[in-house]
Amino acid sequence: MEDQKIVALFFERNENAIARLSEKYEKTCKKIAFNVLRNESDAEECVNDAYLAVWEAIPPKKPDSLSAFLYRIVRNIATVRYHKNTAQKRNGFYDVALDELEECLSEGDAFEALETSALSRLFNEFLAMQKQEDRVIFVKRYWYAESVSEIAAELGKTAHFVSVKLSRIREKLKKFLIQKGYYV
Repeated sequence: MEDQKIVALFFERNENAIARLSEKYEKTCKKIAFNVLRNESDAEECVNDAYLAVWEAIPPKKPDSLSAFLYRIVRNIATVRYHKNTAQKRNGFYDVALDELEECLSEGDAFEALETSALSRLFNEFLAMQKQEDRVIFVKRYWYAESVSEIAAELGKTAHFVSVKLSRIREKLKKFLIQKGYYV
């Protein structure tokens, strides 16, 4: 079913909207949540919470991209759950990815910084200037929270190649942010 038709179902308050949303996007939503949480039951619960959040948000919101809208909600819910689950312990899987990005950002929590609209626009501008492969690697690592080995396997590259590529992308990002007036 097309996204516009699914959104129309939400506007009609038709309960089939969630079923259609789930049919189309559940696999990717679960992957996003699992990559953050590394726990299947928590990931499944986050996806269900995201469906409820979409139900409550549409209407009045009418997202341009239903998938992006849903994926952002899933990621945010999973991240909140992750921080709740790991409040007492550091160095979890997702923390490692965020720690990598912190070398490009000024002091403060990388996740909170990424959520600011001005910095998000800079990230989007930076990514638009990168080669497609670099964009894919960056987004898979820092948005979808995939491990270096997962990314390498998906792209048919070595983990070392992906790791070096990420390091170079982060260095370019750091220089770009400084050039744009964001001091690291």
